[in-house]
Amino acid sequence: MAMGFIKNLFSFNEEASESNNSLKWIQLNSLEQLDELRTVSQDMTVMIFKHSTRCGVSSMVLKEFEKSFRPNNQTVLYFLNLLAHRDVSNAVAEQFRVQHQSPQLLVIEKGVCVKNASHYQITESL
Repeated sequence: MAMGFIKNLFSFNEEASESNNSLKWIQLNSLEQLDELRTVSQDMTVMIFKHSTRCGVSSMVLKEFEKSFRPNNQTVLYFLNLLAHRDVSNAVAEQFRVQHQSPQLLVIEKGVCVKNASHYQITESL
C-alpha cells in the first residue's frame, strides 16, 4: 500500500510517454528518427527531453518543464523514454556529443546540440 502511494506521489509509470498537457510531443523511439530530427533542425529548433520513467526527479522536472515551456511554431519537441529506448538514448549522447544524463534536455539547431541541461537546470534555463 505504501509503495502505491509513493508511485502515485512521484508519478512512476512504466508506460509514461506523454503527459496530459497541451504540449505536442513527438515520441522518439527509433534510431531512424535521429536523421529526421536533424533535418527538421535545419529550419526549426528541436528539443529532445530524455526522461526516465522510474525517476522521481525526472518526473518532477518534466512536469515543471511542461508548466513553464511556452510552445511556439518554431520549436519541435521530441520525448525520449530512455528506459524503453536505451539504444536511442545512447545514440543521442553519441551523435550530439553530450554526456548522458536523466532527465536531460537537448536543444538542436542546424543538426548540432547548441545547449543541454539536466536535472533542475532544465527548468532554470527556460
